[in-house]
Amino acid sequence: MIAAVIPTLNEVQTLPGLLADLRRVPAPLDVVVADGGSTDGTLAAAAAAGVRGIAAGRGRAAQMNAGARVARGEWLLFLHADCRLPLPARRVLLAAVVDAPELEAAVFRFAIDLPPRWKRFIELGQTLRQALYGLPYGDQGLLVRRSLFEGVGGFPELPLLEDVALLRALRRRTRVRTLPAALVTSGRRYRRDGVVRTWLKHTGIIFLYLAGVSPRRLARWRDA
Repeated sequence: MIAAVIPTLNEVQTLPGLLADLRRVPAPLDVVVADGGSTDGTLAAAAAAGVRGIAAGRGRAAQMNAGARVARGEWLLFLHADCRLPLPARRVLLAAVVDAPELEAAVFRFAIDLPPRWKRFIELGQTLRQALYGLPYGDQGLLVRRSLFEGVGGFPELPLLEDVALLRALRRRTRVRTLPAALVTSGRRYRRDGVVRTWLKHTGIIFLYLAGVSPRRLARWRDA
């Protein structure tokens, strides 16, 4: 069984679309929405869709760890609430867990919902980042065997870049594969704050983190 864990904070507008995609996966799924204190009816939307919702301490890492603890399944699939899992992604997900016994961890290809010009720019930038540094975005989802996830201690409970920190820990144990289909993430942050400005901020945060700046210091800079 696959356990899908979705951290949320006021995602009532985006969560139903992802839950509808997960219902179309023709395999047993245990879906857990780990909520960080929503006030917009997110947990009610999860209940209406027939999935479990739990209250967790705020912070994406803490929420995902809490969801993983209660979810049932040999495989853990971590997804952001604003992504969509189209048919090709659903197919390769099943192929990964059924037909690849040697697989331990994987991400989807990156795709983003933006106008074509900006879509190509952001997707190319992420392709280069992943090729150079082996660092997918958390927006690409993460499929990982529970035993491996628990073996590395789960997500480090950092204020940001918890996904990067976990991926670096996983890569010390195994190869993190890229599945041959894209998970589509929302471009809402880019539309809200400006594509170039948001890209520069994300790129700067990653560069400084790899240079040794602590995530807590980076979080203060991001939120300033």
